[in-house]
Amino acid sequence: LAARQAAAARRSAAAAVSEDFVCPISLEVMRDPVMASDGHSYERAAIERWLVDHATSPTTGLPLAHVSLTPNIALRKAIESLSREL
Repeated sequence: LAARQAAAARRSAAAAVSEDFVCPISLEVMRDPVMASDGHSYERAAIERWLVDHATSPTTGLPLAHVSLTPNIALRKAIESLSREL
């Protein structure tokens, strides 16, 4: 019973935080998250495709200050950690 409760708690926790791990463009869990100038994180390939035709944030619709992308190492490590736990 305790093992089942612990497994249910892990599944519940994973479901709660997984939204933060999902790219708002692809709607898939990110493997290579990068941060754009809007402060939001995206899957690198998805935001790179977006930037070919847009100069705006896919999340806010506002113009991006620049199109440089910064690896979000902390987010990548958190996703990898959660993936190992599940």
